[in-house]
Amino acid sequence: IALGPRYEVRESSSAAAARPAGGFRADYGFVATVDREIMHDPERELMETEARMSREAWARATDASDLVHGEVISLRTTVLGQISEIKELQAADRRRQTVISDLLRIDHRRSTETSESRTALQGQITALQ
Repeated sequence: IALGPRYEVRESSSAAAARPAGGFRADYGFVATVDREIMHDPERELMETEARMSREAWARATDASDLVHGEVISLRTTVLGQISEIKELQAADRRRQTVISDLLRIDHRRSTETSESRTALQGQITALQ
């Protein structure tokens, strides 16, 4: 920080060689100026902004991760329920297929018996004529 026009510099080896021309009140102005410059340090502000944004991004990522984890658990539960339902439907389908096969076998046997009975009856009718 350079000395401004409010300071007078004298040749001296003492620390008081550069002192405010306006007395101690000017010292406070100098301190306030230095404080303002420190407070408005662009590098510090940039670092603070980056740190804040990093914390916000971390919080958002954590929230998103928690949300996704919950959705994965929910999806897993749904899939397990659907797998169970599919297995039940497959078992019911096998039972129905067995019943249908049995009914087709019975129908074929009755059809054969009916055909044999008709042939026998036709033979009897022919014999009676």
